[in-house]
Amino acid sequence: MTQQQTGGDVRLTGISKTYGSFAAVQPLDLTVPQGSFFALLGASGCGKTTTLRMIAGLEEATTGTVTLGGRDITGLPPYKRPVNTVFQSYALFPHLDITENVAFGLRRRGIKSVKKQVDDMLELVQLGDFARRRPHQLSGGQQQRVAVARALINHPQVLLLDEPLGALDLKLRRQMQLELKRIQTEVGITFIHVTHDQEEAMTMADTVAVMNAGRVEQLGDPADLYENPRTTFVANFLGTSNLIEGEVVSTGTDIVVSAGGGKLRLPADRCPAPTANGGRLLLGIRPEKISLAHRDDADEIAEGRNRVTGRIVDSSFIGVSTQYVVESPAGKSLQVYEQNVERRARLTPGAEVVLHWNPAHTFGLDAAQDIDAGVETVEDAA
Repeated sequence: MTQQQTGGDVRLTGISKTYGSFAAVQPLDLTVPQGSFFALLGASGCGKTTTLRMIAGLEEATTGTVTLGGRDITGLPPYKRPVNTVFQSYALFPHLDITENVAFGLRRRGIKSVKKQVDDMLELVQLGDFARRRPHQLSGGQQQRVAVARALINHPQVLLLDEPLGALDLKLRRQMQLELKRIQTEVGITFIHVTHDQEEAMTMADTVAVMNAGRVEQLGDPADLYENPRTTFVANFLGTSNLIEGEVVSTGTDIVVSAGGGKLRLPADRCPAPTANGGRLLLGIRPEKISLAHRDDADEIAEGRNRVTGRIVDSSFIGVSTQYVVESPAGKSLQVYEQNVERRARLTPGAEVVLHWNPAHTFGLDAAQDIDAGVETVEDAA
């Protein structure tokens, strides 16, 4: 079933929200292309839910406008906006069966004949056999799909999802990520999804806006944000990055940096920061891009690779990979993720090693930034 909606881009222009002297959302401009799966990603308190609520009309913008398909909807109350919201709590009616939960919006608009539309929706969310059950007889994931069906049956131009998978356990959350992506592709309408979960945003969204302190830090497709972060916050918040501070010693097609007692190279086009000889630079390298060699095997490393010496201080076997923490002159705790193809007995805590990687996998950032911005602590994760 495909329902191509007439609609248009969602555009936020100079939109902001302040509560007294606190700016929850700094003035921002954002365009969500029609028919896309768009994620607002950030830690708790970054302004992502407030932004979503301003699109829904549940929160009044302090400044700026919200337009949908070129139509200014800033002044419209929520029920007059062609958008529907799915919340983390699902908010299903416990006394109604699934059919009547899904039909609720149509019945409220006085539509009598709802069976065909409800059946189509339950088919879309793969709950056709559950039509007569009550919400308490369904699993969390099934209730989630009922909430999506109830929102979609109103044919909104935009579906807003506020941490919709937050209440589910990890395995179910991963299944539902794929399920929501399938539904969005099938109905072809714009989904705007708020989440604090990096993996969730990267699995589902075509475009991700990474938010921090009420601002959009960076906007792009998931692979580009991951491979080419422009700030330390994005580098640390999306996955894990090793950031090594060094001094620029030469520039050209490649930039050469002196760090940790050696020379490291990176492509100039992967360095958004201005570079000059003698300037400071942060080199970034993702843990899975690094290979480890025992110090005794260092002469087998191919020429031209970036190299850093160090000592393993910790290793964790996590099934698909082993995660190493390495202490080095280039950084106190460099992280290396190696796939468990062949387990190597000599790579244990205390072993002297060489970390090596392709210079092309290195990115550069302005060293004036906080090197730890975006690093999640135990308190953040709680």
